[in-house]
Amino acid sequence: MSSKVQFSKAYRYYALGLLLLGYIVNFVDRSILAILLEPIKAELILSDTELGMLGGLAFALFYATLGIPIAALADRTSRVRILAISMIIWSAMTAACGAAWNFVTLLLARIGVGVGEAGASPPSHSLISDYFPLEGRATALSIYALGIPIGSMVGNLVGGWGADELGWRNTFYLVGFPGIVIALFIWATLREPPRGMSDVGIDHSKDDTPAPSIKDTFTFLWKKRAFKHIALAAGLHAFVSYGAATWNPPFMSRVHEMSNTDIGYWLAIVAGTGAIGTFFGGYLADKFSDKTGDRRWYFWLPGISTLLMVPIQIYTYLYASVTGVIVSLIILASLGSIYLGPSFAMTQALVTIRMRAVASAILLFTLNIIGMGLGPFLVGVFSDLIEPLVNSNAVSLQYALCIAVFGNLWATIHYFVGARHAESDLKDTEEFNAALNSRDESSATATK
Repeated sequence: MSSKVQFSKAYRYYALGLLLLGYIVNFVDRSILAILLEPIKAELILSDTELGMLGGLAFALFYATLGIPIAALADRTSRVRILAISMIIWSAMTAACGAAWNFVTLLLARIGVGVGEAGASPPSHSLISDYFPLEGRATALSIYALGIPIGSMVGNLVGGWGADELGWRNTFYLVGFPGIVIALFIWATLREPPRGMSDVGIDHSKDDTPAPSIKDTFTFLWKKRAFKHIALAAGLHAFVSYGAATWNPPFMSRVHEMSNTDIGYWLAIVAGTGAIGTFFGGYLADKFSDKTGDRRWYFWLPGISTLLMVPIQIYTYLYASVTGVIVSLIILASLGSIYLGPSFAMTQALVTIRMRAVASAILLFTLNIIGMGLGPFLVGVFSDLIEPLVNSNAVSLQYALCIAVFGNLWATIHYFVGARHAESDLKDTEEFNAALNSRDESSATATK
């Protein structure tokens, strides 16, 4: 591939916008279940533990595990095609959730959604890292991560309305099929960038350099102490966030006796405000790092925001009125999404250009097994265990959510400890990349 291949600024932002649209669909299909849990529970007669498994563990096990081999494929083949095919799968399986007639069939459909969504973020992160240079990469990844609050907003709004007006089954049909159309549009219009196109000192004409194995990428990353800490921090943070996102609708229904439509409306506003933190997390980390020359801001910023969340969360679940809950959740949505851009940008910076999709998948594996898998599931387990003691499934859910909140204190420790190793680990990777590029140039000269 010619080293002269480039894309205009307009096309790069078009590509980013299209990837964002795909991620919005991703989170609509992923998050729609939470707002539908109470009507599903009533019709299928499920326990909170079973609801937690549907909302977290079953989905996350397949989503996180398959993400790594799919990412390895993305480091070797067309990332655009992998993304498009994956979107078709998860959209079709979302629609299939509406046809479920018991816990097992709904569980299998949710597993299918997880299988498809495993092919979303790793190739997208890799594409964005080739479209945008390091100094603007966290901002670009934060723009992409806006798919989380926007998709959650749409999912809550449509889900709350659909639960009351259409029924939970028709709501799944409604949100599932549009993703297939968008997937075909991605396949037809998104162009594959040369790997390393936006990296200084990297000759992306060597786009056919063999990608390292999954084992080699994991070994390379695991030697980076900064990565281990940011992965654990992000996982623990996600444990709290996914637990809350799944159980906030039942909490508002049971404790504050709100209708599905009202819950969907207010949680849509809450999710929309999360876009503030999602964007400014990456933007401010880039700016603070650039202004001070200190890349530890990619750890410090999410660490500070995570610590601030803890007292607000306890207040939200134990003491707040309906109005207080909504105001607190709006604040938490902004603080809770700050970590996304810095975490993914740091992970991409710690590896070579042929490791990026797998590196992203490894981070997502940690984040999703701890966060998406255990967060909703354990909150449901805690709620079922506490209910006989308090004789109320509303109070038991309040206490279960408060127990989960302390994961954010643990996450904060990892953010600040990881910051101590950031500069040395980044320097090692930059020196490794330079040596690798120099070796390739020498080999090419010798061949000539």
